[in-house]
Amino acid sequence: MAVHAHPDDESSKGAATMAKYVAEGVDVLVVTCTGGEAGSVLNPKLDRPEVWADIANIRRAEMDAARAILGVEQAWLGFVDSGLPEGDPLPPLPEGCFALQELDAAAGPLVRLMREFRPHVVTTYDEQGGYPHPDHIMCHQVSVAAFEAAGDPQRYPELGEPWQPLKLYYDVGFSRAKIKALHEWTLAAGLVSPYEGWMDRWQHREDRGSQITTRVHCAEYFPVRDDALRAHATQIDPDGFWFQVPMEIQQNAWPTEDFQLARTHIDAPLPESDLFAGIRGTDHAR
Repeated sequence: MAVHAHPDDESSKGAATMAKYVAEGVDVLVVTCTGGEAGSVLNPKLDRPEVWADIANIRRAEMDAARAILGVEQAWLGFVDSGLPEGDPLPPLPEGCFALQELDAAAGPLVRLMREFRPHVVTTYDEQGGYPHPDHIMCHQVSVAAFEAAGDPQRYPELGEPWQPLKLYYDVGFSRAKIKALHEWTLAAGLVSPYEGWMDRWQHREDRGSQITTRVHCAEYFPVRDDALRAHATQIDPDGFWFQVPMEIQQNAWPTEDFQLARTHIDAPLPESDLFAGIRGTDHAR
């Protein structure tokens, strides 16, 4: 189970890993907390009034297309996108939005899904949400709360039979080492690197590379990841930044997607190369 804040997040964070596990016969469920109603149109080719006017329906259709490409199941939690506040001072979040929900109530629908789907592994974002979007931070909080409550028969007894997921991971999308590798491989190929200047900016932000516990080799599924990301056509420019490094360079410079093991109920040595390490071949896998 991969828990994400908005439609498109599942295709930019851990998508190749999901596609790999689907190909191996693993059941994968993407949980999308909000409908992305407050998102922007980030593809200049679709920046038109009629697109903005129907953004909620369009983003649901994009999610359907991405889900089919990845081969996953998908469920909506049904919360309303909080938007990304901008300005100084920051404006208040809209009433009723996801980020303003009371945590116990917001975790309930996810507890129900965990008890119905019965995942062994859950992935989500770290305490900062990957980046400080209020919905991403709330997604982290809801995911942790549901992970801890789903197996407790005293919690949410009305939401189904208890089920305890065994491992909770945080996605680590970028690290200093990954940026450096992609940048240097691109330059070595005689190309202009889209990561020029990133290393300098990285001096002023946390490098999560040291927190990586698990590297899943999934380079052959990078094209599937990119196809799913392009399916979110309002959210990604197909001629933009994310597609500037040639696929062969991406696959060779950094062939893994990376995760941090945040909670576990089983013993497995670290580092890992599989989110199901310690589960495969045991009674837990039944």
